[in-house]
Amino acid sequence: MNIREQYEKNEHELLSRYASFSDQSKGREVPEEESDVRTVYQRDRDRVLHSKSFRRLKHKTQVFLAPYGDHYRTRLTHTLEVSQIARTIAKALRVNEELTEAIALAHDIGHTPFGHVGERALTAVSGKTFRHNEHGVRVVEKIENNGQGLNLTWEVRDGILNHKTSLKPATIEGDIVRVSDKIAYISHDIDDGIRAGVLFEEKLPKNLTDILGSSTRERINTMIHDVIANSLNSPTIRMSDECWNALIELRQYMFETLYTNEIVKKEEKKAAKIIEILYEYYMDNIELLPKEFRDMMENDSAESDIISDYIAGMTDNYAVEAFESIYIPKAWNVY
Repeated sequence: MNIREQYEKNEHELLSRYASFSDQSKGREVPEEESDVRTVYQRDRDRVLHSKSFRRLKHKTQVFLAPYGDHYRTRLTHTLEVSQIARTIAKALRVNEELTEAIALAHDIGHTPFGHVGERALTAVSGKTFRHNEHGVRVVEKIENNGQGLNLTWEVRDGILNHKTSLKPATIEGDIVRVSDKIAYISHDIDDGIRAGVLFEEKLPKNLTDILGSSTRERINTMIHDVIANSLNSPTIRMSDECWNALIELRQYMFETLYTNEIVKKEEKKAAKIIEILYEYYMDNIELLPKEFRDMMENDSAESDIISDYIAGMTDNYAVEAFESIYIPKAWNVY
């Protein structure tokens, strides 16, 4: 018995009956020879972690556009926080931690530059609704690895596609990530809002902090424990009604005070305009796209889709630099 087979055997002995067992995966679109040391979900986690799309998350907006300061969250640090919360819950519930981690690390891999404003801008300029969860699946299936994709398992791709609140993943591990995503971003966005001087702990609704806690640490701890207590020995992931309703009310408070705050969002129109201009520029100059994207068009992908793919993969910094290199004149310099 090799190391992978021992891992798989251990899963059946140690994990809950509701867990997704590695040796029962629905598999990959392109069959591969099994590893002798890693399960399929370990391999998926590693493929995501080593991908270019994952690394680019470090320069993509979470809430604050190009924040001045080292301690504001980016899309990458958000992803790492989701992963840690999700792994804690998965371990406590005795489900597949490797699958949970793979989904968590990949769940936002389809995000555009400039956060959700990038999604809205691409939707407006292309005329096709851009959804980061759907694009995330496209990234791992069609775009990464020079157009070859990462060939991830069905379960990980399902978790990426269905991590939004309104959707339902097929696995309990995917559902853990879906809930952990909300726990993470509500908690850390408050923390960033306080750091920015936009929110104040003492002004948060007291009826909600009485339930969830009066600090980022307390709120995360409360919600993790609540999920575990209400999901033990169950095929579904849930919070208590009290905790869930408080989380939803806090999320609504965040929309009113932070996510739509004029100070926080004052640069969004500029960011949206950059995406619009870049899209139109590449539509008129398709030959300037990188070769791997032009090659994708030869496989019957529409030009508009490929341009959206290319722009969506940009970091905030790269999108600004691309705009400047095209439209901002450089100073003349005589050497």
